[in-house]
Amino acid sequence: MNKDRVEGAAKQAKGSAKEMAGKVTGDAKLQAEGKADKAEGKVQNAIGGLKDAAKKH
Repeated sequence: MNKDRVEGAAKQAKGSAKEMAGKVTGDAKLQAEGKADKAEGKVQNAIGGLKDAAKKH
């Protein structure tokens, strides 16, 4: 597991927390930021997965 996968997973977790906080408080901007962070984390995690797969070959 490389750095991108770890950082991507952390961004996803942070995004989930932000999104939940936005839902609870009714803050649409915070909720949207959380969704964006989650999406960014998923992309970064996928890039890390591709890098890991490339190293194996």
